[in-house]
Amino acid sequence: MTIAPAKTTDLTLSAAAAARLHALSKADGREVLLRLAVEGGGCSGFQYEFSLVHEIAPDDLVIERDGAHALVDEISLVLLKGSEIDWADELVGSQFQVKNPNAKSSCGCGVSFSI
Repeated sequence: MTIAPAKTTDLTLSAAAAARLHALSKADGREVLLRLAVEGGGCSGFQYEFSLVHEIAPDDLVIERDGAHALVDEISLVLLKGSEIDWADELVGSQFQVKNPNAKSSCGCGVSFSI
């Protein structure tokens, strides 16, 4: 797989998120990429959309840490600048989540937010 040259440092990947992507890739037998997008909707105005993919789209920006890769589009990045994608492994469940300093409020599940 060839990684697109368009990279960004405006959004980061935590060590835990990178480790989780490596584990998913090992289980799948090929590299798994995490795609993050921001969509309108949710109980707070915007919501995070996560998906696991194997291909990089031409307009994707790449976030890299320890050889693991996440993807984001330029429009979503405007709302995510300065954020970190993390992996939370908690009693109530495990999930990717965004630590977004731009969010003024968020819902209890952490999937939607407002600016």
